[in-house]
Amino acid sequence: MYTIKRAAERVGVSESTLRAWERRYGVGTSRRSESGYRLYDEQAVRALSAMNALINEGWSARLAAAEVLRRTAVQVDEDAPSFDRALVQGAEEFDLATLTAVLEHRFNNASFESVVDGWLLPSLREVGLGWEAGRVSVAGEHLVSGCVVRRLAAAYEAAGEGPVGPRIVIGLPPKARHDLGLMSFATAARRAGLATSYLGADVPVEDWVTAVTARSADAAVLAIPMERDVASLTETVAALQEHAPDVLVAVGGGFQDLAPDHCLRLGHQVGPAAALLAERLQQRRDAATA
Repeated sequence: MYTIKRAAERVGVSESTLRAWERRYGVGTSRRSESGYRLYDEQAVRALSAMNALINEGWSARLAAAEVLRRTAVQVDEDAPSFDRALVQGAEEFDLATLTAVLEHRFNNASFESVVDGWLLPSLREVGLGWEAGRVSVAGEHLVSGCVVRRLAAAYEAAGEGPVGPRIVIGLPPKARHDLGLMSFATAARRAGLATSYLGADVPVEDWVTAVTARSADAAVLAIPMERDVASLTETVAALQEHAPDVLVAVGGGFQDLAPDHCLRLGHQVGPAAALLAERLQQRRDAATA
């Protein structure tokens, strides 16, 4: 383990830069000693060094962070085999203690974005497959969802709201209900410095228009988690285009390719998606002031 001073020396940047990269982009997540000091392991130092190298090559900090998170999203720690099935096992056995413990272990030992992209979302897909195969009950699936929602809500609040960052309204269109991926994105967006308002699932079209205009939002972020949600998303996007034509509309989810052509596709990993949106909004601001 390295102190922040030693880690900064190895990476070749200042201590304040390490703190900023962790706070804004989730790169190089540190741990705390018993005395409260930041400590960095070898994996964190490698990630920070990779980001510094990309920046030195001319990448912006946001895009460099997104690339580093993309490279590390699929990396898991040595005990991954026993944890890969942990959510499914907890759902099958209706084991609240196991579910809570594994979520805490994961989120306490790696960056939020790498945990979500490399482990949580793939694990949730496995729970869904278990339900389809009859191995996981409805109650078990709901138990997992409840545990994950509570953990994501805590991470969202802990990220804090960027008071001066671009204003983003995030939610699902009417009748769309699968929002765990979008909740994860909302937290990553906060960590990327965006001022977010999270509306949740099944938001009526008129409420979308009200929220976006009331917040003077720079962007609206929706998702298409299921193919049946395409029609309601298209209706929502059309209403936003009519009432708030200057707002950037971005879309995630498994069926995002079916969104209207002018929407920004965010991809399928929350870390790179948050960095992409922040970068695009910064480009719009720079163009407006040029």
